[in-house]
Amino acid sequence: MPDGFSSAPPFIVPLSLTELEVPPEDDEHRLFAQKVVDLETLQPDEVEQLVKGLAFDLADKEVLCVEEQDIFDQIYSLVKGFPLLEPAMRGSLIESLTSNFSVLLPNITSLLKSSHDSSNEACTRGSLIHSHRNAFRIYAYFIQSIAFAEETRMDTEPEKPAGRANGKAKQNRKKHLPKPWDWEAQRARIIRLLATAIDEDLKHLFGAAQPEETLLAYIAKGAFSLLSDPSIGKDKDTMNAIFSLIGACSTKYHYVTQTAASILHLLHKYEHLPVHLAEAVAYAEKKYHDGSLALALIREIGRLNPKDYARDGMGADNVGKFLVELAEHMPRLVTTNVGVLMPHFGGESYKIRSALISVFGKLVSKASKETDVNAASETSRLRSKQAMIDVMMERSRDTSAYTRSKVLQTWAELCEEHALSIGLWNQVADMAAGRLEDKAAIVRKSALQLLTTLLQFNPFGPQLRTAAFEATLEKYKTQLESMTSQNPANEVAEATQPNSDLEQSQGSGAVQGLGHEGVFSETEQAPGSLQITSEPTREDTTESQMVDQTQSCLQTSDVGGIEQTRALVASLEAGLYFTKCIASTMSILVQLLASSNASDVEYTIQLLMCARQFNIDGAESCLQKMLPLIFSQERAIHDAVETAFYTIYVKKNPFETAMNLINLTMEASIGDLASMEEILRTLVRKGDISQNAIVALWDFFTFNAPGATVEQSRGALVVLSMVAKSSPKILSSHLQNVVDIGFGRWAKEDMLLARTACNILQQLSGDTYSSLLSSHKVFNNLVNVILSSGLPEESWYAAAEQAINAVYVLHPMPEDFSAKILRKFYSSAFNSSGLQIDEQKSAESSISVISLSRFLFLVGHIALKQFVYIESCVRKIRRQRTDKERAAAESQGSLDCEPDSSMHKEENISDELGVAASEDARIDILQERAEKDIVSGGQSGKYLIGVCAPLVAKVARNVSLLQEYPMLQCSVMLALSKLMVLDEEFCEQHLQLLFTVAQNAQDDTVRSNCIIALGDLTVRFPNLLEPWTEHIYARLHDQAQSVRKNAVLVLSHLILNDMMKVKGHITEMTLRLEDEDLSISNSVKLFFHELSKKGNNPIYNLLPDILSRLSNMRDLQQEKFNNIMQFLIGSIKKDKQMEGLIEKLCHRFVGSTDPRQWQNIAYCLSQLTFTDKGIKKLADQFKCYEHALAMDAVVTHFKAIISKAKKFVKAEVKVTIDEFEQKVIECHEERKEQEATMQNALSHLAAQVQSEELLGTDASNEQSEDTGHGPHNCYKDSVEGNDLSEGANNIKMSEDNCVQHSIEEVADSCNKSELSNESNQHVDDSVDVSQSELDVPSTLQVMKEDPDASSTVENSKNYNCKDQEADSAGEVQEGASSDEIDVSSNNDDSDKDKTLTENAAAGDSNQVGDQDWNKRVLRENVKPKTVSHTKTRAAQKDVKTVKPVSRPRRRCVLEKQVNP
Repeated sequence: MPDGFSSAPPFIVPLSLTELEVPPEDDEHRLFAQKVVDLETLQPDEVEQLVKGLAFDLADKEVLCVEEQDIFDQIYSLVKGFPLLEPAMRGSLIESLTSNFSVLLPNITSLLKSSHDSSNEACTRGSLIHSHRNAFRIYAYFIQSIAFAEETRMDTEPEKPAGRANGKAKQNRKKHLPKPWDWEAQRARIIRLLATAIDEDLKHLFGAAQPEETLLAYIAKGAFSLLSDPSIGKDKDTMNAIFSLIGACSTKYHYVTQTAASILHLLHKYEHLPVHLAEAVAYAEKKYHDGSLALALIREIGRLNPKDYARDGMGADNVGKFLVELAEHMPRLVTTNVGVLMPHFGGESYKIRSALISVFGKLVSKASKETDVNAASETSRLRSKQAMIDVMMERSRDTSAYTRSKVLQTWAELCEEHALSIGLWNQVADMAAGRLEDKAAIVRKSALQLLTTLLQFNPFGPQLRTAAFEATLEKYKTQLESMTSQNPANEVAEATQPNSDLEQSQGSGAVQGLGHEGVFSETEQAPGSLQITSEPTREDTTESQMVDQTQSCLQTSDVGGIEQTRALVASLEAGLYFTKCIASTMSILVQLLASSNASDVEYTIQLLMCARQFNIDGAESCLQKMLPLIFSQERAIHDAVETAFYTIYVKKNPFETAMNLINLTMEASIGDLASMEEILRTLVRKGDISQNAIVALWDFFTFNAPGATVEQSRGALVVLSMVAKSSPKILSSHLQNVVDIGFGRWAKEDMLLARTACNILQQLSGDTYSSLLSSHKVFNNLVNVILSSGLPEESWYAAAEQAINAVYVLHPMPEDFSAKILRKFYSSAFNSSGLQIDEQKSAESSISVISLSRFLFLVGHIALKQFVYIESCVRKIRRQRTDKERAAAESQGSLDCEPDSSMHKEENISDELGVAASEDARIDILQERAEKDIVSGGQSGKYLIGVCAPLVAKVARNVSLLQEYPMLQCSVMLALSKLMVLDEEFCEQHLQLLFTVAQNAQDDTVRSNCIIALGDLTVRFPNLLEPWTEHIYARLHDQAQSVRKNAVLVLSHLILNDMMKVKGHITEMTLRLEDEDLSISNSVKLFFHELSKKGNNPIYNLLPDILSRLSNMRDLQQEKFNNIMQFLIGSIKKDKQMEGLIEKLCHRFVGSTDPRQWQNIAYCLSQLTFTDKGIKKLADQFKCYEHALAMDAVVTHFKAIISKAKKFVKAEVKVTIDEFEQKVIECHEERKEQEATMQNALSHLAAQVQSEELLGTDASNEQSEDTGHGPHNCYKDSVEGNDLSEGANNIKMSEDNCVQHSIEEVADSCNKSELSNESNQHVDDSVDVSQSELDVPSTLQVMKEDPDASSTVENSKNYNCKDQEADSAGEVQEGASSDEIDVSSNNDDSDKDKTLTENAAAGDSNQVGDQDWNKRVLRENVKPKTVSHTKTRAAQKDVKTVKPVSRPRRRCVLEKQVNP
């Protein structure tokens, strides 16, 4: 019906509220505000009357009264000034409008239903529809406007009083806020009302055009604006209303494009919306059965440029989350249209790629659980699933670590959801195993978690021992072959039958014959229920049980037995492969246990625990290697090790706990025992070791446990000694058992039991061992252990050491008791009643080597324990005096209230100060005297160790005896080292002997002990050892791996604890970075890592010197050099230090003429991290390395620097980089061209010399006959071809050069006399000076081989030099050569080192450093001949006399290197 039949003009939704005040144009007919009331000009009472009047009118009149002009004007005025209204007025206005709107909606429905009745007049019906349409627009618009106004006011209100109102004022304002006003409730009501209104069938109300886009846009805008508030998500009813609004606008009224654009805008702006918007899209599709909105969003995301997401990180993250949620709610639609998102895999945003991987995971999971009846749909679904799986497999090698990690996490989720078939199981396991060595920690963490999940949910059974799988598989393969041979007809029939399911399962790599049961039945292995618990799987499942279980499974089905057996064989093969795959990762897991990343260690331990639960081969041994990690500084690692140890070994019944702990000690190393002791100490302190477990350990020790062996008894005693360190009271009631069993007959069966018994006795508490008297049989047993000859050598030393330790812990007078032991041992071993020097001399040849070795060991160890005992006594005295003073001070405090207490207190303080100082001095003097008398007291005959010290020194110097008896050498050097630690004088006397043995001893153990002793001596007497530092570093080159390892550990300890200065010798340590032994290399890496943390990173100052020294090592391979320098440079992190290194390394080019060193410096530069300042500094230092750019290797490194710098520098610096690159390339090409020209000139010159000598061969032979020399001593030129790269390099110089050329011949042919003069100081001194000057080939060879040597005398123009000058020049060069060895080992100044060695470094005739000399050669040969000038100079040189033949011949440095 036309609008003209309505009395009220139509309401057109404006773009903004204020447009309603604009009058319509002449040809426009619409409703607008004619009488607008400005609320700011009204009094509060007047405003209140206005609101009440409007509310009365709206309630009294019909809902269509909003079309009336006066009511419309009032509504507009109040909505416009809504923020100025009081809360009660705002609530009244909203109530009136929403109530009328709520009444209008049913009226619209009734009207539309009645409009189909023909009895109504058309005109009246059209007018009513128009009025209702107008009212609908007005109510909806004004209500939405109120919502906009209030949301704006709520957003801006907290900011208004911020500058002038304090917190109390805000509280007052909130306190006086009227209670009836609650905007959140009103907002929820408005949104639900608008959603109900839009959800009505408005097709007949608005006609074919439906609601205009302006109204829909306005309502949708309100809904989207509410979503920007994170708190609104808490109200589910409001969120559902918003979802309904969005779905109706986009789907029902086809407002899709604009809604999709709004959703994408919100996604890029707010982080909390992806989940809500995905729910809104899914709600629309579910309610209206139309996925157009989701489809539009997916296509719009696919059309976006991937580069945009690289710049918008938050947008990419939100869009990714949105896609994942969309795939969760609408998997079919996303699967159908996922192809449009594939281009983003080639984009730069890793967040989008990671999100797409998650999307694929969701889709694969859904596809695995759904089945389609339609065969075509099922085929399409499987193809899509396989395509997504292929992409996920491929993306495991993504360039981004986050994407690789997301791939692994997605596979783990699929595994947990049982969406992984057996065919894919091994592929995923292989992929995860490969990612264990990923360079990113986050990827390694995800790989460890994935492998753990694969183990927990594996379909192959609870026991995954490789041997059991192999045996079972072999049996069923044999059974399958027998079944096939017995039933060939059935096999053919079954093979010809179509089995689409089997083909399909084989195509996807799955075995459907077993389903999810795998090899075992459901009762034995429930996939998904295999979790890591405190009780691991029992290990009593044997191979026969597996066979029985599979056999029973096989016998349950009579039909299709062959096919079921085939499926079982296939499953066993898959299980065997999976078991081997997990077992193969054990070596990598051991490496990850040593990782510096806490997450690597933590999740590796979890995986090893799970692998042990499933009996994976090697898991148990790998778990034992985690024990040393209990000493880690990382709390997470410490806790993980403690928890794993408790879960695996302790959280059992007492008997199992005791057995586990005993088994751990059986083959444990010293480090493992120390780690185990630390763990047990922590567990005992926490009370996690139960008393029943300790009782079980005592039962094993006393052989009361069933089946206890001697080894288990000793193991139990070892564990009890560890527990006793934290809880000594456990020994109080078992001391007699320790003595009887530890030193009884069982000690003869187990050689280590006595040592363990001595060790546990040292843990006795003070209350227990204070009751022990010297006559107690414990000490008799200790003496018997020391004097016993029944123990073998390996066991006696360990037992004797612990016995002496126990004596010094338990005995009240250990020094007297130890002296008695020593005398008894001497009497029994030397058959003498006394111990004197003369007796030692006479008895030395008659005693046995074993007795002497043991005696010397006892001397050394007792001396060391006596030293420690003296220190403990001094500490005890000081502690007692401190306690006494504290008690006196406390008692004195109670006397402060007395009248004369203050004066008395001052006197006591004065007296106490003097007494305390003198007492400390007296104690120090006594301690020093007692320590010195241990070794030096033998001169007076009062101290036993001092009497034995000369014997120790004498035996240590008997080289022939020690070479014959290695065990004696071990004992005597150990004793000598201990004595040296105690006395400085004794140390100084025998220090050279110790270094000699450390270098020349044949036994690796002796050399290792010596290097450890040298470390202790360095701590004890640093001034004595400082001159011997070089020899300590020399042990790093020992042939034995154990010696090198101990040297690394000793030097690391000394340097990191500031006991040894870091000098140039540290270069020797850097060489161990490439040690063939991996443990040594790792130790050195750890050392440099810790060194870089000290102060201002000492490596920064050491690096240039290390570079110089390594470059001078000709036997060092280039690859090893690169690895060493790359590691060292990687420890420098500060930008300022990087910039300083750039300048230092560039200056190294100036003083170096060795091309190899140029290449090394350039490589080091390429490993630095360049900032903008660094690039500018490198360009500014161009003059320093300009001459080195002729080398291709140097230019390659500079190009790498430029290429790396271009990736991150700012735009303004790119111009500098481009100019620098052009400059480097031009310089390189120019110098390469010059080199080619010089090589051509040299080749031409060599050919000319060859032709001249060929012409003068006869004359030369005659001359040689006249001088008495045979033709075999003559000089012979050798020019092999005209190759430009060789040229004169092939000209050989004979040591006994005797050919003399005439001055005129050589001068006219080559014009090289001046050049020969410049090089005369470098020619063999045995040849006459004039001969060497005129012998052009010889001169060329020397000058080509040593250009820098010629440059050193370039300014020398004295052609009448004397022999002494030439001799002195040779001596200078020889001195430089000899000094080079000393400097390389002793001098720390790298610049001096480089200067002294540059002559020797310039001997390569093919090096481009010869260009300056080549230029001079070319320049001298192209100028016109001046025969008279040449003859004159030659004549001047002819005056020189020939050197005597008998004079010793000296070579220059270069000649020694070229012709060794």
